[in-house]
Amino acid sequence: MIHLRKIRYVKYYKQQQKSWKTIQKYGHVKYMSSWIWEDDNDKKKNSEINTSDTGAFPPLNKLKAQEIIKKAEAITEGVLLPLNERVLGPLEKGGDVKSRPYLPFVFCLGNHSSGKSTFINHVLGREVQKTGVAPTDDGFTVIAPSQNGDDMDQDGPALVGSPDAGFSGLRLFGPGLINHMQLKVRNGLELDGIMLIDSPGMIDSPSNQGKSLDYETTSRDRGYDFMGVTKWFAERADVILLFFDPDKPGTTGETLACLTKSLAGMDHKLHIILNKVDQFEKIHDFARAYGSLCWNLSKVIVRKDLPRIYTMRVPGDHPGSRTALADALQDLEQTRLEVINEVNKAPERRVDNTITHLYDNARLLRTHVLISNAVRDAYSSLAMKWRVGSFAALGSNGLLAYGALTLALPQVSMGFAFLGLLSFVGVNYQANQKLKEATVQMTSEEGLNSFFVEKHRLELADGDEFIESLWVRTRPQLQIALKTHGLSNTPKVESSVIKELEDIIGNEVNELRRLANPLPDVGY
Repeated sequence: MIHLRKIRYVKYYKQQQKSWKTIQKYGHVKYMSSWIWEDDNDKKKNSEINTSDTGAFPPLNKLKAQEIIKKAEAITEGVLLPLNERVLGPLEKGGDVKSRPYLPFVFCLGNHSSGKSTFINHVLGREVQKTGVAPTDDGFTVIAPSQNGDDMDQDGPALVGSPDAGFSGLRLFGPGLINHMQLKVRNGLELDGIMLIDSPGMIDSPSNQGKSLDYETTSRDRGYDFMGVTKWFAERADVILLFFDPDKPGTTGETLACLTKSLAGMDHKLHIILNKVDQFEKIHDFARAYGSLCWNLSKVIVRKDLPRIYTMRVPGDHPGSRTALADALQDLEQTRLEVINEVNKAPERRVDNTITHLYDNARLLRTHVLISNAVRDAYSSLAMKWRVGSFAALGSNGLLAYGALTLALPQVSMGFAFLGLLSFVGVNYQANQKLKEATVQMTSEEGLNSFFVEKHRLELADGDEFIESLWVRTRPQLQIALKTHGLSNTPKVESSVIKELEDIIGNEVNELRRLANPLPDVGY
């Protein structure tokens, strides 16, 4: 039985408030919370984060931002994660709220030689990452600002093992990943209170050519689950930048698989960049590469309108750069500034991303629970029907045997009794076979789709594409959960718990949105 009450996450929230008051008082993790808590020398700035460049919303106070994040964490810890663990739900493994990097961060992805490292150095205002035409990095690099004025490097085991850094969830991916991670703390960066995370360039191995969407093979070529790691970072990132270069505009299978597997459902914070456009000598070369990128993206982004593609270049003399086209396209500079502006929005986006993540998790879990209950009920109903049939066969022959016995016909009575036993065994055997067939059918993709359509007829009739996207993300883990538990042992989630999830989706999230973006009083 699952019994979840609001008091559980209220209690958690109060404990978190107490611990954060201690942190604020003594400042022992002041660096890790510098984007939230005001320094003694910073009180004159009134501790505000602008939530909108247009001024449509009032500025969000930093302490209120932390209040919103802690409330979202309390709901996640108190309600969603316990339920997810019980039903083997779709929320990620190691997805506890403590496993979140301590600063807002920008996650940089892209093809090999797409200019990620060059852009990172440009944004930071100093050379931190090595650059070049050949691959220069084979792991994930976390770049954080220094607070004491010193540069420092730390290897992957130390970074992932740190209890306060927020990367402990990456232990699940094993030493193959951990040994390919590093932390670079640098002084004098032009970004304040923001981390950048650089990733290894995506490229197809020789054995994988021509298998652009072979996810399983592509993901394991590096010695760890690359797509899983990418998804882990992307879900926690506040801004995601996906770089393409003119030579490989979206043609590598690893990049396309990344879009379908790791970045699904993250359009709200994903920015696609066609970089290094100063390499084109002629305008029709640029048009050909841009069209090729759009064509390749259309294969994995199934919708009428593709997202915006930023076309830009990083200033400076880079290998292969030419100035003919760059000088002719004045708007490249403006586009680059727009991308940098998105990078600088990472702190203010953390609040919105936290609320969005809470909403998304609650919807995923609700979808999982609804279909899981429907499958369990259908199986239980079928099992009950066969169980009643087997006992009916046994009971009817038992009555005949008793009748024959009362008529002093013992041999006839024994015959009916034996016949009843054979009928019981036969019906039971048939029932087991039918239930096995039903289990295979119900847990198949087609079977689960039928349950989904039945439970969401109204939403689907209204053309709700969001519920369909949720189902695509929920279905694989639901299949695993049903097969792991077995349909007869799948937990039954009570209607009160489902109602609690709906309350989070319909009320709690909306209240957090109002706190994050309070509309001005317009006098209505």
